[in-house]
Amino acid sequence: MELDTNITAIVTGGASGLGAAVVSALRERKVNVSVFDLSSNSVSHNPKDTHVNYINCDVTDQDSCLSSFKSSRDRFGQEQILINCAGINFAAKTASVGKRDKIIKTFPIDQFIKTINVNLIGTFRCASLSAAGMLELPPLGDSEERGVIINTASIAATDGQIGQAAYASSKAGVVGLTLPIARDLMDYGIRINTIMPGIFDTPMLAALPDNVRDAIAQNIPFPRRLGKTAEFAKLAISIINNSYLNGESIRLDGGVRLAAK
Repeated sequence: MELDTNITAIVTGGASGLGAAVVSALRERKVNVSVFDLSSNSVSHNPKDTHVNYINCDVTDQDSCLSSFKSSRDRFGQEQILINCAGINFAAKTASVGKRDKIIKTFPIDQFIKTINVNLIGTFRCASLSAAGMLELPPLGDSEERGVIINTASIAATDGQIGQAAYASSKAGVVGLTLPIARDLMDYGIRINTIMPGIFDTPMLAALPDNVRDAIAQNIPFPRRLGKTAEFAKLAISIINNSYLNGESIRLDGGVRLAAK
């Protein structure tokens, strides 16, 4: 799919981190973008850019999503692109014994449910609603595409670490969605792919001390550094542009493979 002023995209979680980088990359290519996010305080884009539409959206709430898609389509028309970047992380062991108080603890089940609701169900909800709208679009160009969906998983989907039972399972679910959805939509000219980012320099890691960040980077084969959000965005743009790429989950991680620690 060629990107220009006739194309509209929706980016969930687009107010910061990986999502914000995608929004910037799309705007560089003159694409109209609606940003779905719970927080507008971290938006780093020019608020005077009339081709970016900031919409408060809770991906775990059906009514909120329906209202947000309607708001975007009323402003820019039916989107041809959806990029799901909304996500959360919560770390806790499945069961553990406190080092000091020796109290036995279990994983807070409400946090497990919340993580699945945001990362997995929220991703599927937005993909389904967007694909339904894309069905009404005419095919574009020689590829006869109607739309492109990109989901965000994580290398935790296959390399889950200690304390990541909720996060890793939610992201594994996103990977598991990819091929079935591609097959569901293959007759309609809608492609779907998933990016599995490794350890990226996002606001989540920005709060860590420099020595901790440096130690993390040393475990990455090459390049020996944290991923840049612009590199995530660059892959998203490549997926959009390459009409033969479909039903794939792609690791973007500098070659790292995480061992249990």
